[in-house]
Amino acid sequence: MIKFIRYSIEDSAPQWGIVNNEGSITDIEGDIFTQYRVMPDLIDYERVTLLPPCEPTKIVCVGLNYSDHAKEMNTAKPKEPVIFLKPPSAVIGHMDEIFYPEMSKRVDYEAELAIIIKNTVRNIPEDMVDVNVLGYTCFNDVTARDLQTKDGQWTRAKSFDTFAPMGPYIARDINPDRLDIKLYLNGELKQSSNTSKLFFKARKLVSFISKIMTLNRGDVIATGTPGGIGAMQRGDKVEVEIGEIGKLINYVR
Repeated sequence: MIKFIRYSIEDSAPQWGIVNNEGSITDIEGDIFTQYRVMPDLIDYERVTLLPPCEPTKIVCVGLNYSDHAKEMNTAKPKEPVIFLKPPSAVIGHMDEIFYPEMSKRVDYEAELAIIIKNTVRNIPEDMVDVNVLGYTCFNDVTARDLQTKDGQWTRAKSFDTFAPMGPYIARDINPDRLDIKLYLNGELKQSSNTSKLFFKARKLVSFISKIMTLNRGDVIATGTPGGIGAMQRGDKVEVEIGEIGKLINYVR
């Protein structure tokens, strides 16, 4: 398994590296989406500022993809994936702040596994998905729940700036269908499930979405949240933890 990290040092241009178990980063040269070379330089992890792990042209989210979440939303299992979009302007990274919008009275967390697209693809079958996926990361589908209910559709509720935290790494060579997924709010476990319980799993989702829209490299597909969603308050610490990937930490401002 490889964990890519996107970072800067003292406001330098974004760089790519590989996370080592020893608390250091191996520098890489080139483009992780196409071709790169591992360099001999080791960088102390404490010196770097983590950046969002990619720069998507779009974020495609999947709703109601776990049975317990569909139940708590009082909705039947969908016959096909239910998808919606978040704008790239919503993206933030590990340790960045989620801003609580003034027009909302309830902002919820939603822990999710996210897929990072490697190549520009359209209309691909499921058996072609793996070679076109760069890896996987943690995602928090932050939602203004009261506005979602008020509007009857999801665009405003899902699209505020900072409502798409993701990171901290992109993990390659893992099985996306067997990952524990958890969310902690101020240290208290609020969501706990496994991606084996997804109605529509990663390969199905990528293939399905690619038959609707072109997916560009760096685009993100968020696969849905398990049951246990709930509200966050200003000052809260929220952590999305996914096995084999790591822990995404953000604070609510």
